[in-house]
Amino acid sequence: MAGPSLRPHVHWAQRHRQLFLRVELSDVRNPDITISDNVLHFRAQGHGAKGDNIYEFEIEFLEPVEPKPVCRMTQRQLNITVQKKESNWWERLTKQEKRPLFLAPDFDRWLDESDAEMELKEKEEEKINKMKIESRVPKDPFKHLKKGYLIMYNLVQFLGFSWIFVNMTVRLFILGKGNMEIHLFSNMVGFLCLTDSFYDTFHTISDMMYFCQTLALMEIMNSLIGLVRSPLIPSVVQVFGRNFLLFVILGSLEEMQSKPVVFFVFYFWSIIELFRYPYYMLSCIGIEWKPLTWLRYTVWIPLYPLGGLAEAVCIVQSIPIFSETGKFSLELPNPLNVTIQFPFVLQIYLIALFLGVFVNFRHLYKQRKHHLGPKKRKMK
Repeated sequence: MAGPSLRPHVHWAQRHRQLFLRVELSDVRNPDITISDNVLHFRAQGHGAKGDNIYEFEIEFLEPVEPKPVCRMTQRQLNITVQKKESNWWERLTKQEKRPLFLAPDFDRWLDESDAEMELKEKEEEKINKMKIESRVPKDPFKHLKKGYLIMYNLVQFLGFSWIFVNMTVRLFILGKGNMEIHLFSNMVGFLCLTDSFYDTFHTISDMMYFCQTLALMEIMNSLIGLVRSPLIPSVVQVFGRNFLLFVILGSLEEMQSKPVVFFVFYFWSIIELFRYPYYMLSCIGIEWKPLTWLRYTVWIPLYPLGGLAEAVCIVQSIPIFSETGKFSLELPNPLNVTIQFPFVLQIYLIALFLGVFVNFRHLYKQRKHHLGPKKRKMK
């Protein structure tokens, strides 16, 4: 059973508008702190100079104060901030002239009146300077127009990739080959659906993918003109890498358009964008939905390497076709008589592809660490 109540050590300091009380109690439990009739009443259980016990004290202030103190507890002490009703400097804390034995100045926060006035003046000057700087910064008359454009851009891209994802998913599980009729779910029909989804992906999805990836060039422009704060290099690597594969490799070779790998390339691209574009769209209007944030900075971990691998397979499969057809190979005029073989360019591009995957992977990892990593707490 706890013994009789004791008084803790209390340290105090002041400013023109505030009083600071630091109560030397650790592991404080059940604090009861009130101000009535200009008297602060304190009662709490904690570990002080006399061990674990109930500690209490009363302070009748020299001049009127606000009746609502602000308290902040730490493991080692309890801090109380009291607002003065009038901004002035007190000659002492208590109404009684003789200072109570449990009360002492807080030299860590102590200032005399002249120092406090100087501090107050510096704060006022800092506030005035901040207002002057803000007034000098010109307001952007196109702010709402830019925000509306970014919202519409991300919305259109989200709808486009959603159409691609839903279409491919439906065809994978429901639609069959040829006349696209809905079949019964049997092993044989499931196999036909699967093969048809793989081999006919490009002809069904390419128009929408062309539209979305052409529109994605705006992401580079947005970064160049400072409309968004995303770094330029990762955007260039992703947009040009995808467009090279889509327009040059798949768009120019009919033999590649029926390859099953096209399905995986398009599917991985669409799943990643299903979470990226709505996240950016909500960010434009200052909304953060935590599940969406987690998905945006997590789903890329398995999908991005898989997408890079699918793109590499697609390029490897196209090299024999380009070698046979000689398409895009460049013959230089005599006397050099040198031919730059496009398959050789693709082999160089494969190296660049994996370097690009590494660059974007590193960028996305830093973003994930920034948005989902542990928050650093400020030490007070």
